[in-house]
Amino acid sequence: MSGARGRVLVVEDEEDIRVAVTAELRGAGFTVDAVGTLADAAKALDAAEHACAVFDRILPDGDALGFVDALRRRGRAVPVLFLTARDAGADRVAGFAHGGDDYVTKPFVLAELLARVTNLCRRGGVRPPVLRHADLEVDCARREVRRGGVLLSLSTLEFAILEHLASRPGLAVTRTELIEHCWEAEPLANVVDAVVKRLRGKLGEPELVHTVRGVGYRLS
Repeated sequence: MSGARGRVLVVEDEEDIRVAVTAELRGAGFTVDAVGTLADAAKALDAAEHACAVFDRILPDGDALGFVDALRRRGRAVPVLFLTARDAGADRVAGFAHGGDDYVTKPFVLAELLARVTNLCRRGGVRPPVLRHADLEVDCARREVRRGGVLLSLSTLEFAILEHLASRPGLAVTRTELIEHCWEAEPLANVVDAVVKRLRGKLGEPELVHTVRGVGYRLS
């Protein structure tokens, strides 16, 4: 039986990290399956439903990027957090591009990891095809946005930012996270703010995308 907060898969070959993460999650009420290889991860995913999976990137039997990408191609929607020492911007972008939902670099704070896992579990494994907030509708499949029933014309970047914010309603999303999720390369300074300003103009009033001072933005 899963814990009150759901079942989490931890895939980490460094035993001390695996033990520490497992203890933190179990202490918070999660049921944890902890393994050290991609082969064992595949078995665990087939054996039970998981609310979230935490993957180290480089494991004894391969890079978890390819494994997670294959999961997505097969329609598996379990939220994935990459926990890795690879902290270059290109590595973060690759993590999201291959199906990751979040990315934490080592060394890390256990409390932060717990908060991020909790957030992913709360979102659930299957994201609705249409994200709704107030009178806003973000159709992820058709890549269409409507406000009050009116179809809006958004650029690719504007849509990517809005979709990312809409998938985390009420949560503060950092500029760094938006860059990692929405840009293929590091943009020039203030580009994120400029795109968000254009997006706000197109969304109209009342304002939905709010600035979180010193952090980033929130859809609320």
